[in-house]
Amino acid sequence: MDIGIFLPTGTRGYLISSTAPLNEPTYELNRHVVAQAERYGCEFALSMVKFRGFGGESRYWDGALEPFTLISALAAVTSRIRLFSTTASLVMPPAVVARMMATLDSIAPGRVGVNVVTGWQKAEYEQMGAWPGAVHFERRYDYLGEYVEVMRELWRTGRSDFRGAFFEMRDCRLEPQPAHEIPLVVAGGSEKGLAFAAQYCDYNFCAAPNTINEPEACAGPIERLKAAAARHGREVKALIQVMVVAAETDAAAEAKWERYRRGTDPVALDWSKAQAAQNHTTFDPHSTTARIVGNAAAALSPSATMKLIGSYETVARLLDRMAAVPGMAGAMLSFDDFHEGIDQFGRHIQPLMRCRAQKRALAV
Repeated sequence: MDIGIFLPTGTRGYLISSTAPLNEPTYELNRHVVAQAERYGCEFALSMVKFRGFGGESRYWDGALEPFTLISALAAVTSRIRLFSTTASLVMPPAVVARMMATLDSIAPGRVGVNVVTGWQKAEYEQMGAWPGAVHFERRYDYLGEYVEVMRELWRTGRSDFRGAFFEMRDCRLEPQPAHEIPLVVAGGSEKGLAFAAQYCDYNFCAAPNTINEPEACAGPIERLKAAAARHGREVKALIQVMVVAAETDAAAEAKWERYRRGTDPVALDWSKAQAAQNHTTFDPHSTTARIVGNAAAALSPSATMKLIGSYETVARLLDRMAAVPGMAGAMLSFDDFHEGIDQFGRHIQPLMRCRAQKRALAV
């Protein structure tokens, strides 16, 4: 099982809690995390994109770094780890992103990829005058499909005359072209999202249930992805986002989680719920917006992702169980405290994982 890191590019990382570590997004923090991830043999890292946070006492994602700028800097100071940037397709034309990725491929040959997102938060794009209206919820994967078609034409041939419902290229040129294939990843959990992943992408971040210490719960989403990919005659690798809260003992890790849970930020949750609930025309129970609404309605958890909480031994054992799930390609880890979390993983957790035995020599 590959290991990736979901980089801390937004305030609070991935915990909507006023009692969670701040993880203030800085280049210094992200450089440290990526350098350590590479040192410990992790296969990839990904930087998300966010233009507006959720507010509240936690200031969740109110501060955020721009991913292409960040990945460019990180690419220049690493030598092995694969780096994924994220394109906000509503405000970044595909021809521009195609050129940015070609540039990144020259900085880190064969080590870069792009996460393509449709955009679901109205306020995030409306503030910039870039929200296309409620119709976007219904047609966003059609839009993203054309977006990818344009990029791939430019990467593979250096020119595009693509004509579609959303994009019209007129002898658009790209030179130099990337020397390597640019892998694509998407976080599609809805039926339309999975169909898009099956048709266009190399990886999909499967939407695992909001569980604690139940790694086999990722089996259902992986099976849905495999079925969608089979309908297109393709294989798409499944990645699962996992929040790790670890400590020397189970009791200490559980105490940390309880502290974060008590600090769950209702204002930020209500903001995200109100934004997600606007997708009422194509609401799919497996979509990102559905999971956000469900978590906010419960108001019990500062994280809607799968969580592994416990001692180093417990987390290692749970990750080994996850690796045994059929079709599981990789875990994309986030931590409650990124400053210490990456070293906890490299020094104490990975050396205990049977599925990562070949990486043990790198962990010191």
